[in-house]
Amino acid sequence: MNKIWLIIKREYITRVRNKSFLLSTFLLPIVMILFIFGSVFIAVSTKTKAKVAVANDPGYFKNSIKSDSSSISFDFTPGVDSLNYAGKGFDAVLYIPNGTSNNYAIYSQKQLGLETEARITDKLNKAIENNLLQQKGIHKETLDSISKQTKDAVELNNRVLDENGKAKEANAGLAYGIAFGSGILIYITMIVFGAMVMRGVMEEKTNRIAEVIISSVKPFQLMIGKIVGIAGVGLTQFLLWIILIFTLSSIAGAFIPHELLEQANQVNSQVPGGMQNNTAALKFLEFKGILGTANWGLILGCFFFYFLCGYLFYSSLFAAVGSVVEDAQESQQLMFPIMMPIIFAFIILSSGINDPNSKLMFWGSMIPFTSPIIMMGRIPFGVPWWQLGLSMILLVAGFLFTTWMAGKIYRTGILLYGKKVNWKEMLKWAFKKS
Repeated sequence: MNKIWLIIKREYITRVRNKSFLLSTFLLPIVMILFIFGSVFIAVSTKTKAKVAVANDPGYFKNSIKSDSSSISFDFTPGVDSLNYAGKGFDAVLYIPNGTSNNYAIYSQKQLGLETEARITDKLNKAIENNLLQQKGIHKETLDSISKQTKDAVELNNRVLDENGKAKEANAGLAYGIAFGSGILIYITMIVFGAMVMRGVMEEKTNRIAEVIISSVKPFQLMIGKIVGIAGVGLTQFLLWIILIFTLSSIAGAFIPHELLEQANQVNSQVPGGMQNNTAALKFLEFKGILGTANWGLILGCFFFYFLCGYLFYSSLFAAVGSVVEDAQESQQLMFPIMMPIIFAFIILSSGINDPNSKLMFWGSMIPFTSPIIMMGRIPFGVPWWQLGLSMILLVAGFLFTTWMAGKIYRTGILLYGKKVNWKEMLKWAFKKS
């Protein structure tokens, strides 16, 4: 055990002190924050007002279309057409067809932005709607009043009954977000950290370092030490990212000018229907209450368990592959059978998350190859305790089996040079009697 601890310590300290680790850990959050706030600043500061001339107006558009004070203005000057609009300082000409045709056209020397086109279309639709309402003798104010009353007329309070028949408040949107987010996170970390383990084993084999280490420790001890050490590196980096992103975003938010925030709010409020969520502010205010509906103790505990066991399950297989190859090209061929269950699990999660208790999701959450991703997609919606317990037992058993199997492959492959190995031969090593 002391030898394994020394390997873990060596693996952890060596990688944490590496320049690439320090750069990726501290630069990535900074770049991310700069990109987000820079995008907001550019979007607001580069916003220009478009001047649009309206040609062939039948009459009712002039009274219905209102110009935006900061984004777009309409001019109903007679005699403007698609050929002479540029000389009169217009950015574009909107041509309104005769009769009932809906073939509206807009002429411009430069391509208009998507947001500008969407606003013009939205204003035309509203103008036509107002005209039709007037023809039918319906007051727009009456229709708007009815729309406001019916928009949020029904509010469903989701209640889930537990095994004892007790009702608990739930939120499907929050459960969906947690399920999908945690599934994606485990999916990414298993691939990234597993590949990191494989590269580490390949480096030691290529540099003949493993030959020296194996003279003092058993190959299985070396493999376990490397897997756990790299897991510690990954968890450290992940924790630092969370702390840095939260800290930097708080600091950056404090230095954003109040005027810029007001302009950003105006930009959001001017986006037409279908391109924004009008209840976003209300939803944000309700966010704390919604968060309280989730069983965070169970979710975080299970996430840590499935993250750790899923990583150990797959990293041992990645280590086995790294022990039998000498370059990246060889490793790609042997990695494919390992990657397929991970990808398949993500596909199942994406298609089955709307029905977390389906047979596909159930069996996917039981099989150790897919359970780390799929079970985390089911837990936020509620899972019977016996299913959760069985899934954990099977995953631990699967981890112990793959570690034992990978250890036997590692022991043979780490000292093997100049020979291409396939999975058939690797499995022979794994099940060969010592």
